[in-house]
Amino acid sequence: MDQFPRISVLIPCYNEEKTVAKVVSDFRDALPSATVFVFDNNSTDATVECAQTAGAIVRSEKRQGKGNVVRRMFSDIDADIYIIVDGDATYDASAAPEIVRRMLDEGLDFLNCVRVTELEAAYRPGHKFGNLMFTGMVRSIFGTEINDMLSGYKGLSKRFVKSFPALSQGFETETELAVHALELRMPIGELRTSYFDRPDGSESKLSTFRDGWRILRTVARLIRDERPLAFFSVMSALAAIVSLAFGLPVVYAFMKTGLVLKFPTAILAASLMMISMLSLVAGLILDTTTRGRREMKRLHYLSFPSIHAELMRRAKDGPRTVVAAERKGVAR
Repeated sequence: MDQFPRISVLIPCYNEEKTVAKVVSDFRDALPSATVFVFDNNSTDATVECAQTAGAIVRSEKRQGKGNVVRRMFSDIDADIYIIVDGDATYDASAAPEIVRRMLDEGLDFLNCVRVTELEAAYRPGHKFGNLMFTGMVRSIFGTEINDMLSGYKGLSKRFVKSFPALSQGFETETELAVHALELRMPIGELRTSYFDRPDGSESKLSTFRDGWRILRTVARLIRDERPLAFFSVMSALAAIVSLAFGLPVVYAFMKTGLVLKFPTAILAASLMMISMLSLVAGLILDTTTRGRREMKRLHYLSFPSIHAELMRRAKDGPRTVVAAERKGVAR
């Protein structure tokens, strides 16, 4: 049995005929031992033909949206190391060997490529602001190990990919990928890579406001699902503050006159305080449930061997060793 790490480059594409051939060629040159897959998402141009001509294995996903494509890619492809990259030729393929080397040497399950560019045109102002805002939100809640959450260039291990639930449909899948790694406290690394402007004739599929709103909803949902005590405590505090704002004048008037002068306001204040208490109790209950669910997710993640363990197993089963593979430039 071959103990070489099986590397797959996964390229989700929608109408990228201008760039996909270059992306496929660049990654085939950078990683000759890797298999390059292009997953087409209902393209209406020559994306499929260009990818096939460049030497990629082309598959398709009919459900529209990057999240749906990621779900299909992770379900269908079996490898030891996955490199996922957008098909718009904005990412540096020459960094791919370093991604593989880092993942092998450090035993990483998630390596995020931080985009570095001096070109103003490479980043739309709205996209740059949104990335900073959403990354900051996730860092403040889940962990500070990721600095460019919405980067479309990542290295992933098999046990990350096969334990990832992939619930999103669109570009918000990048948020899910980051939170999955942070929540399970996987070995995480980052690599600064060059980021280029799109070639002439190529247009971004990311909508600043529509996809920004979807990412914001995803962040809120993940906070609710993974940090329910914090989420419902905030809801409880807001309801309590509003309740006190309405109720204190009523209590003050009652203490002075002995009469409830604003009965509807008193009912509203009492109802809001009850909602506040119920939200807090819901947060406490859900927090216990979430801990159990997180333990099960962690156990499922650990059911897959690490990269090092898998390669060592293959080295014992086969005549060649991992060291020999590295000397030939396959593993690194």
